[in-house]
Amino acid sequence: MTNHRAIALVFALHGAVAGSLSTRIPWLQGHLDLTPAVLGLILLCQPVGAFVAMPMATRMAHRLGGRTATRLLLALWCACLALPALAPSPVWLAGVFLVFGMAAGTCDVVMNSQALVLERRLGRSIIAGLHGMWCVGSLAAGGVGVLAAHLGIDARMHLAVVSVVLLGLGGLAGRGLLANQSSEGVPAPRRFALPSRAILAVGLVGFCGTFAEGASANWAAVYVTAVASAGPGVAAATYTVFMLCMAATRLIGDRFVRRMGAVAVVRVGGIVAAAGGVLVVAGRTPWLCMAGFALVGVGVAVVVPLVFAAAGDVGDTPGEGIAGVATITYLSGLIAPAVTGWAAGALSYPAAFAMITAIVAVMTLLAGALRPRSRAGAEEGRRLERVAG
Repeated sequence: MTNHRAIALVFALHGAVAGSLSTRIPWLQGHLDLTPAVLGLILLCQPVGAFVAMPMATRMAHRLGGRTATRLLLALWCACLALPALAPSPVWLAGVFLVFGMAAGTCDVVMNSQALVLERRLGRSIIAGLHGMWCVGSLAAGGVGVLAAHLGIDARMHLAVVSVVLLGLGGLAGRGLLANQSSEGVPAPRRFALPSRAILAVGLVGFCGTFAEGASANWAAVYVTAVASAGPGVAAATYTVFMLCMAATRLIGDRFVRRMGAVAVVRVGGIVAAAGGVLVVAGRTPWLCMAGFALVGVGVAVVVPLVFAAAGDVGDTPGEGIAGVATITYLSGLIAPAVTGWAAGALSYPAAFAMITAIVAVMTLLAGALRPRSRAGAEEGRRLERVAG
């Protein structure tokens, strides 16, 4: 297995764990008799765990090596999939989701660092396609989860079996990852690598993109139901179309990055997403709103991958830069659904998505922060600018 295929499989497996669990949340709610408020607090534990743990991931990778750290954290992430269904009470479930988030966040940082190192070796953009593979893994595993739920398979059995399968595939993927690089003579990263000033501008672009992505993913179905009077089937299809557009754009996004450069791609994507936001706000029929959310998905799809790639050029090490930016983007993902809900409640759903459209416009204006700063990255950026005209 080539290095590229191995890291692509890692991304797909990471997404598969998330997709598998998401389909069994209703089972967890019914099994433990959770109210919506309690379930919301428990689900909040996952991003909180990720937010707390991610800044420490680079030090782990420094001590163990990137390949070893990725293999261990991916195994932990896959193994954690079996735990939520075994929780005997809401308190235990909250603790499990906290650990679940810590495993997810630290694995996210080290696998993106591995991807960036490989991207530099190959001399071409691959990061968007890898994030596309994450979407593919999530959608495929989600489909399996929907089928398992439809057949009435107990979630404990379903998640345990999937966990074992993913662990086996993770072991296979780990064999093909880049070999550990010697850390001799390389200073150890800080124990808790909070974002530095140098990556705040890059992180702000990611914050805006993640905000639009998280708000749309969480509220698209609700929006078309409340504003456009869509039925349950159309509402579910709106979310699915949004996710499929994101996945497809990520899978082909690297081609555009190679031709145009990251800055131009994010700016064009921002314009597309803003146009989609306007259509969402102005549309009052389910199909217009669905088309708007599809454009938002296309427009923001490659923002986070390209932000991670830019962060690798800005930080003292690729891993430290990615950890700093990942902390900011996870913070955005943590607050976006809640802020959108508050805005919709205080004003209206169209007003809330008008706010999101404005955030996308800010992202478009700040896209210049993704211009390569390392020598190798700068040379590639100048080459792309010459090719683009």
